[in-house]
Amino acid sequence: MDRAGVRLNRQFADYHDLWAWSVGDPGAFWLSFADWHGVRFGSPPQSGLARDAMPGAEWFPGATLNFTGEVLRHAEAAGPGRIAIRHEAEDGTRSALSWEDLADRVGRLAAALRRIGVARGDRVVGYLPNTPDTIVAFLACASIGATWSLCAPDMGAPTVLERFGQIEPKALLTVSGYRFGGTWHDRRAEVAALIEGLPTLRHWITVDGAEGIAPGDAARHEWATLLSGTDRAAPEMLPFDHPLWVVYSSGTTGSPKPIVHGHGGVVLELAKLVGLHCDVAPDDTFAWYSSTGWIMWNVQLGGLLTGATIALAEGSPATPDMGRLWRFAETMGVSVFGAGAAYYIACMKAGTVPREEADLSRIKLIGSTGSPLPPEAYAWLWDTIRADLWISPIAGGTDISGAFLAGSPTLPVHVGEMQARALGASVHAFDDDGHPVENDVGELVCTRPMPSMPLSFWGDDEGTRLRASYFDTYPGIWRQGDWVRITPHGGAVIYGRSDATINRHGILMGTADIYRVVEDNPAIADSLVVDLEYLGQPSCMILFVKPAKAAAWSERLVAELAATLRARVSPHHVPDRVVVAPDIPYTLTGKKMEVPIKRRLLGRAMSDVATPDAMANPGCLDWYDAYARAYLSE
Repeated sequence: MDRAGVRLNRQFADYHDLWAWSVGDPGAFWLSFADWHGVRFGSPPQSGLARDAMPGAEWFPGATLNFTGEVLRHAEAAGPGRIAIRHEAEDGTRSALSWEDLADRVGRLAAALRRIGVARGDRVVGYLPNTPDTIVAFLACASIGATWSLCAPDMGAPTVLERFGQIEPKALLTVSGYRFGGTWHDRRAEVAALIEGLPTLRHWITVDGAEGIAPGDAARHEWATLLSGTDRAAPEMLPFDHPLWVVYSSGTTGSPKPIVHGHGGVVLELAKLVGLHCDVAPDDTFAWYSSTGWIMWNVQLGGLLTGATIALAEGSPATPDMGRLWRFAETMGVSVFGAGAAYYIACMKAGTVPREEADLSRIKLIGSTGSPLPPEAYAWLWDTIRADLWISPIAGGTDISGAFLAGSPTLPVHVGEMQARALGASVHAFDDDGHPVENDVGELVCTRPMPSMPLSFWGDDEGTRLRASYFDTYPGIWRQGDWVRITPHGGAVIYGRSDATINRHGILMGTADIYRVVEDNPAIADSLVVDLEYLGQPSCMILFVKPAKAAAWSERLVAELAATLRARVSPHHVPDRVVVAPDIPYTLTGKKMEVPIKRRLLGRAMSDVATPDAMANPGCLDWYDAYARAYLSE
C-alpha cells in the first residue's frame, strides 16, 4: 500500500481501497506489484495490460523472464547452508536441500535434459510424489523452456493417460512406487502402461531405478546419472506468456481440460498470493500439505518465489495418527501452515488437540482451502492452538493457478468467512440474470482479466472449449462455478460448487472419470454421481446406479466398484454411498442431469431445478424427489 501510494501520489484508506484500485486499473497494479516484488525481467514490459479482454488479455508485452530464474535469484542472496526445501517422508525420514544445492541440481538436470534432446517447447511429464526431486525436475524443465505436467502416483494409468496423452510428451519421469497409510504401493505396472500408452515418448527417466520395465521406444535414463554431469544450464529468458505447465481441471463430460499457464502470469500470481496474502517472507518456513495431484503443490512453489523455505510432508496426514502434520510443523519450524479443510475437520472428529501434539508457537497463519471451512473449525483452531492465530482460508483453484479470495494481515478475521477478494481479482456474486448482488448468494464471477488465467487449453486452437468452460454464461466475464456471498464488510463465503465438477476433499475431478470406470462394469447399465459439499456439512459423494437387467445387486458388487475406482482412477474417486436407482435422468439433448439432482439434494425444490418437458425420461424425477426428502431428513 505504501509503495503503490508513493507511485500514485495518493494514500490508500485501507485494504479494500487498495483492492478497488487493483481491479480498476489492473495493468498499473500488476506493474506496480512486479516492481515491488523485484521481478528480474530480461527485457522490460512495454506496458502492463495491452489488451483488456477475456479471453485473450495481453499482459506485459515485450517482457521476458523465467519462473526458475525468479526462484534461483534467491540462491544468490542466501548464505551458505541456508535451506530452501525441507522434506519428511511418511516413515519420519527427513532431508533438507540448501539454496546452493537446489541451484546446483537444477542447473545440472537442465543441462542433462538439453543434452539428451529435450528442448524449448517440448512437454515433460512426471508421475511423481511430493519430494524435493519433483521440484528439482520441474524447475529444470522450466529453466530450459520445456512445458511441465504432473500427476500423482496414486492415480491409475488410464486416468493419467487421459491427461498426458493430450499434450504428447517427449519425456516422462517416474517412481516405481509410493508409501501411503503405512503401505508400500508398487506402481511399476502403471509406469509400464504409461510408457506403452504415450507414443510420442522419447525419454523415460526413472528417479528410483525401477527394474523390470521395458522402455519401449523410449531411451531409459537414471536420475542419478543425469545429475552426475558437470555442466550447468542457466535459466533461459522466455516471453511472458511462454507455456510453463499444463494442469488439469475435469469437466462433467469429455476428457480433462489441459489448462496452459504462462511463466509470467504464474510468477506474479503466486508471488502475490504467497508473499502478500499469506505474508510469507524469506525468514518464514511455508508448508501447505498437498499431493502432486492438487494445484496446491504448484502453489507451494510460491514460497520459493519469496525466498522462503518450503517444507514438504509426503504421505498420509493421518499416519501414524492425526497429529502427524502438527508434529511435522514443529520439527520443520513452520510459520505459515496450510491444508485442506477436510484435514482440520478430521482432526476435530478424531479429538486431536494440536498444542498437545507439538509446540506451534512459530505458526502465525493457518491456511485452508479445497472446501469451505465451517465456523466450528475456526473455534476449534483457536481453542486447540492459540487464541490470536490468524486463520486465512483461500479459494481459487486449478483454473487460475491461484486465488480469487484470500487473506490479509491488515484485516480482521470473521468466523466462517474468507477475509477479502484477492488483489487484482475483480470478484463479484451474480444472480441468474447476470446482475451483481451484495450479501446474497450468487455465481462467483471475475469481471476483469488476471495474468494467471489460462493462456489456452492444449489443442484447443480456436479457443472454443476455453470459452465454453468459463465465458458461455456471461460473455466476456469469467464464471468460476462456485456459489459465493460477498459480505457487507468485504469478506466472502463460498457455498460449494455451482456446477457438476466434483471438489472431493480439495481434489477437483470430473464425473466422466467415474463414469468410465463404473459403466465399464457389465453389471451397471448407467450411473450418475453428485457431490453434496456445502458450507458446514461434510462432503458426501453419492453414486446412483441403474443395474443391468440380468445383474444381481449385492454388497459384493459395491465393494468391487470401490476397488476398481481406487485402482483405475484414485482413492478420492470412491463414493460415500452407492444407491440403486430405477433410471438415470437425462435432458432431451442426452446430458445427464447432475446439477439438478445435486441442487435438489441440497434442499431446492424439484420444480425449481428440473423441467420435465426438457427431459427424455421425466418419469424418474418422482423417485429422486422422494430420495432427496429422505436424505434431507437424516
